[in-house]
Amino acid sequence: VGTYQFRAPESTPPDSPIGRIKANDADVDENAEIEYSITEGDGYDMFGITTDKDTQEGIITVKKALDFENKNLYILKVEATNTHVDPRFLYLGPFKDSATIRIQVEDVDEPPVFSRPAYIIEVKEDVPINSVIGTVTAQDPDAAKNPVKYSVDRHTDMDRVFNINSGNGSIFTSKTLDRETLLWHNITVIAAEINNPKQSSRVPVFIKVLDVNDNAPEFAMFYETFVCENAKAEQLIQTLSAVDKDDSYSGHQFSFSIAPEAASSSNFTLQDNRDNTAGIFTRKIRYNRHEMSTYLLPVVISDSEYPIQSSTETVTIRVCACDHRGKMLSCNAEALIHPTGLSTGALIAILLCIIILLVTVVLFAALRRQRKKEPLIISKEDIRDNIVSYNDEGGGEEDTQAFDIGTLRNPEAIDDNKLRRDIVPETLFMPRRTATARDNTDVRDFINQRLKENDTDPAAPPYDSLATYAYEGNGSVAESLSSLESVTTDGDQDYDYLSDWGPRFKKLADMYGSMDSDKDS
Repeated sequence: VGTYQFRAPESTPPDSPIGRIKANDADVDENAEIEYSITEGDGYDMFGITTDKDTQEGIITVKKALDFENKNLYILKVEATNTHVDPRFLYLGPFKDSATIRIQVEDVDEPPVFSRPAYIIEVKEDVPINSVIGTVTAQDPDAAKNPVKYSVDRHTDMDRVFNINSGNGSIFTSKTLDRETLLWHNITVIAAEINNPKQSSRVPVFIKVLDVNDNAPEFAMFYETFVCENAKAEQLIQTLSAVDKDDSYSGHQFSFSIAPEAASSSNFTLQDNRDNTAGIFTRKIRYNRHEMSTYLLPVVISDSEYPIQSSTETVTIRVCACDHRGKMLSCNAEALIHPTGLSTGALIAILLCIIILLVTVVLFAALRRQRKKEPLIISKEDIRDNIVSYNDEGGGEEDTQAFDIGTLRNPEAIDDNKLRRDIVPETLFMPRRTATARDNTDVRDFINQRLKENDTDPAAPPYDSLATYAYEGNGSVAESLSSLESVTTDGDQDYDYLSDWGPRFKKLADMYGSMDSDKDS
């Protein structure tokens, strides 16, 4: 069937088709069933061929990933066989043919490739800052061999403990390390082509921090014990143990001793049990808590690593009264030995609750006091309330516009038919007539009527400063205080002042003056 040539990019995924071939029998015999196979060639294991049942074409596919840098040309020999042969044409056989296929692999720009799929680096925790702890390498697999630059993915190194040389890939520390804080650091290094930064790849780097003996041993817990006043000599009162944050490949070995400055004067002795524990023993018989209630015993703890680390811890020993069996009866450390007190957080919560309760009580009392206070106006029907809050200054005794004086009226003395008295007095009198006995009677009645009106009508202010105020007239304990209520009093009245009102009132002055004279006679 001839020779075929195909091109396949090196990035072609496996099982992807790259070309088709077709045998002649498939065109002549519509019932032909063609079977294709690769018989030989240098890419026998790199490519495969299958038959398209509809078109009887051979489909060439990629079986493995191509690499232009390793091999860029493959030559295959493909054989096509007709599996459905008409017996009438058997003498024409054989019913198969072969063809040569050339496959050219095309170069594709690929990202850099690291020398390892992952890196593991070990570093001691006391390494100085800016010390190189390891190196990663990556190269461009393309023929161009583009240069590569390196960087650390900061999402994997938020604290910026490590950095990398962008040119050669050497990793160095930018901060101090502490194995006791973090044993492993897992970072990611990125390699990208300088000419095409989009072509990049990543590799994980696992950094293990190795232990260095840089921590001194210390007590496993806080020790505060007691000794009985009636204690005997060489009596064990406390057993001590220690821990070390550092790691030890052969196991920790601690030693205990009393600090040299206190060893000679101490009232206690310390015995190292050689199993990372030690015991405190009494050194004398009997202790007196009134003379010394508390002893502080300094203990030195050392390890066996290199360099040797040691620390001084203090044991508090209180002197207590005990029974004959050594059970404590009373001691200054009772609160410490029997910790039944409240924590600081609980005390703060209790104080806050008390404060909130007090504030609530004060607010409640203030609200109740405000409710008990009488309102300024109890009822709209109580006419007295209208003058309680009156705080205006009037214009004198003739100021009738400052407030409604009708609110001061005596309810028993109200008469809607009364005439106003704030008009000129002359308009209230009848024209002057000739004095007769009948006229005198009419005038007397007239005057009496006006006097009565004056005494019983407080609707308008009089020309003097006094008037009948509410609850000050009839029904009042003080009775009426009006100077005009002459008809209800027994005292004599002097009407000579009517002459000062003019000629029209002279008749009244004569009339009432004569009546007074008749009474006197």
